[in-house]
Amino acid sequence: MTDRIKRPKKENLPTKICATCGRPFAWRKKWEKVWTEVRYCSDRCRGNKPAATT
Repeated sequence: MTDRIKRPKKENLPTKICATCGRPFAWRKKWEKVWTEVRYCSDRCRGNKPAATT
């Protein structure tokens, strides 16, 4: 028998709202160490940042 790794279900993962498109997105393993700094759901949204207001 093989040991299977139990992974949390997607609905149990933390989520944030994208600063560009406003859609919710879920935690990803690659963001594990920088989750507090993540603001955008994708590279596309990161490239289309809203203009800074002055």
